Amino acid sequence: MIFNFDFLNSETQEQHYNTLMQYLRQQHPDVLAQIAQSASPEVKQIISQNVQGLVGVLPAGDFNVKVTTDKENLAHLLASAMMTGYFLCQMEKRMDLEEKLTDSSISNHSLTEEPPEL
Repeated sequence: MIFNFDFLNSETQEQHYNTLMQYLRQQHPDVLAQIAQSASPEVKQIISQNVQGLVGVLPAGDFNVKVTTDKENLAHLLASAMMTGYFLCQMEKRMDLEEKLTDSSISNHSLTEEPPEL
């Protein structure tokens, strides 16, 4: 899913001062698609659960459920999902780095450890 800027064309002054939004608008769609695809399945699952929690879990079955909102609230929901995704990706990188450092320190410790005396 690619970020769609068309629904953000309201006249709120907040958008004129939002440098992140301006930066995102300047990006080529291929760049945004590549970044979106780089998220792990775990990150995508957490974002999905977060959005479902905000909107409400839609019941399974033969229900015809519709959620209505205005552009501004939808923009806030999308921004929240984007920031959550960014945060989760950064935490995932941190977790991987900590695991590598822990594995490396265990390996280095076992190599430098003196053999037990008999």
